[in-house]
Amino acid sequence: MLLDFNTLEPRQAYNWMVNLITPRPIAWVSTISAEGKTNLAPFSFFNGVTANPPTLLFVPVNTREGLKKDTVRNIEATPEFVVNIVPHTLAAPMNACAALLPYGESEFDAFGITPVPSLRVRPPRVAAAPAAFECALHHIVNVGEGPLAAHIIIGRILCAHVADAVLDARGHVDPAKLDTIGRLGGEDYATTRERFSLKRPDR
Repeated sequence: MLLDFNTLEPRQAYNWMVNLITPRPIAWVSTISAEGKTNLAPFSFFNGVTANPPTLLFVPVNTREGLKKDTVRNIEATPEFVVNIVPHTLAAPMNACAALLPYGESEFDAFGITPVPSLRVRPPRVAAAPAAFECALHHIVNVGEGPLAAHIIIGRILCAHVADAVLDARGHVDPAKLDTIGRLGGEDYATTRERFSLKRPDR
């Protein structure tokens, strides 16, 4: 099968992409509006960018009506955010936050998710998350217009919170204890419980 993306409708292109680009890590992003209203939403177009300077990105796509997500609106007004890491135990509340609430209504309140103040940024982080990156906005790259167009949010990592419970005896992250999940296509997710190792050829 050959897919000509120049001829696909945006929804068709999106469906092929999310089913083939797997598994995708999940950024559970907390932001705050200019009026001080918090927002918490998951995004699976997410990854690290570079360690020099420490930077990550996530990508909210527009709604089917072509409108910006609340997360984008908040970051434009208050250029800070927190990326909370999602373990298997928090899959259900993370998924609940994908609901479309009216702008200004907090997912923390609506779904009983406990926030905790951040140290360097105004948006709170998720208290139960095993790790969280506090970020300042570096840049927003707008890609396309209308429904399913995107906003690449690039953030400079200011600090990270890592729960001692997910560290091994050497103080390194234990992937079994972190127990993150990944996004597949449709309504499917994957765990990170099955792993294998390969030695890099340059070492």
